[in-house]
Amino acid sequence: MDKYTFEQIYSADSIKRHKDRFIDLCEEFELIFGTTPSRFFSASGRTEICGNHTDHNNGCVLAAGVSLDCIAAVEPTDDGKIIFRSRGYDAVVIDTTDLRPKQSELASSAALIRGVCAGFVQRGLKVGGFRAYSTSDVLKGSGLSSSAAFEVLVGDILAGLYNDNRPDDIEIAKISQYAENEYFGKPSGLMDQMACSVGGFISIDLQNTTQPVVTPLKFDPADFGHKLCIVDTKGDHADLTPDYAAIPAEMRSVAKLLGKNVLRELSREQVAANCADIRKKCGDRAYLRALHFFDENDRVRDMTNAIKAGDPDSFLRIVNESGLSSLSLLQNIFPCSQPQHQGLSIALYTARQLLDGKGACRVHGGGFAGTIQAFVPFELTERFSQQMQTIFGQGCCYELDIRNVGGAEILITEDMK
Repeated sequence: MDKYTFEQIYSADSIKRHKDRFIDLCEEFELIFGTTPSRFFSASGRTEICGNHTDHNNGCVLAAGVSLDCIAAVEPTDDGKIIFRSRGYDAVVIDTTDLRPKQSELASSAALIRGVCAGFVQRGLKVGGFRAYSTSDVLKGSGLSSSAAFEVLVGDILAGLYNDNRPDDIEIAKISQYAENEYFGKPSGLMDQMACSVGGFISIDLQNTTQPVVTPLKFDPADFGHKLCIVDTKGDHADLTPDYAAIPAEMRSVAKLLGKNVLRELSREQVAANCADIRKKCGDRAYLRALHFFDENDRVRDMTNAIKAGDPDSFLRIVNESGLSSLSLLQNIFPCSQPQHQGLSIALYTARQLLDGKGACRVHGGGFAGTIQAFVPFELTERFSQQMQTIFGQGCCYELDIRNVGGAEILITEDMK
C-alpha cells in the first residue's frame, strides 16, 4: 500500500468532486472529534468482469477496481482503542486488546474492524488505536463490494499508521477475507477483497488460496470506445442469503461426492462421467452449476488471452457468454422462491434490446437481485442510461471508470485541511 496524489488516483474530470469529498470529510471529522485529521485513506470498489461464483471453489476470476471508493480521515491515538464513525451511522468502538470474535457483532462493521485487527496480529503485525471518519460512494448491495472496500480501508489504515505500509495489497486482501469469513459470518471468496486492494484489471487464479496468482492486465474499455455501466435494479437482498449460500454448497456437494473438497480439484470430464450419480444424489441444479464452474474458468482464461492480444471483440463476446451461462446453468438471475421479482431479467432483456448486437451485458456480482453490468458503446451510453432510468428510477445507471489503484493513502495538501 503506497501513497498517492489525487491526480494518480482520480480521473481529471472527477478530481474537483473528490477534493470536495475530502474537504467535507475533514470538516466533519473536526466537528465529531474536535481535532484535525492527519492521514487520509481510500479503497476502491470493484467490478467482476468474468468468473461468476467461481472463487469460492478455488476457481479463476477476472475483476477490476472502479472509480467509486470508501475514504477515511484518520488520527492515530495511543490508547489502543479504535473509534470508527461512518457517515449516517453511530460510532463503532473496538478495544485492540480484545480481538476475540463476538457473536453479538455478526454481520456488523464492528466485526469487520475487529477481524482485520485480528488478522494483523496473527501475522505478527502491529495494531493500535485511531479515530476515523469515513464515507463511501460504493453502492451497498450493488455487487461493487462495499464491505470488501471497507475491510481493505481498515487494513490500509493499520498498515499506514503502525506497520510502515506493510503488508502488501495481496496480504491485506487475505486479511480482509478472513475478517469477513470468521468475524462477519459471510463465506465469501477472495475475489472481492483482492480487486479492491490491488486495483486495475487483474486476473486471479485461486487454485492455491494461500498463494493466489494475481496477474495485472493493461486494459480499459474506454480505449475501444465503450463505457462500463452498472445498472441498479433496486432489488431487495433481504431473505436471499439461502439463495447465495446454496451456490457454493451445491458446487461443493458435487466435489465431495467425487471425493474432493472443491470443484477445482476435479475436471469437467470427471464430473460429466458421473452425471447420473450426481443428478441422483446432488440434484440437477448442482450438476448444472458445476458445469458452469468449469466453463467459466475457461472463459476467464480466454478473456485474459483476448485482453493480452488486444482483441476487444473477443472480450465482449466472452462477457455475453458468461452472462448466458449465469442465466442458464448457474441460475442466479432471480430466486426460485420469488418468481414475481425478476428485475435482473428485465434489465438484461432491456440491455440486449438497446445494444442491438453491440457491446455486452451480464449479471453482476452475486445475482438474484441487485445489478447488471454492461459495456456500452459511447454513442449509445446516453440512450442506454435514460431507458434504464425510465424502468428502474432516477440515478440507477452508473457510468464507471477503471481505477488502477486499489487501496491507498492519499496525500492531502495543506489548503484542503
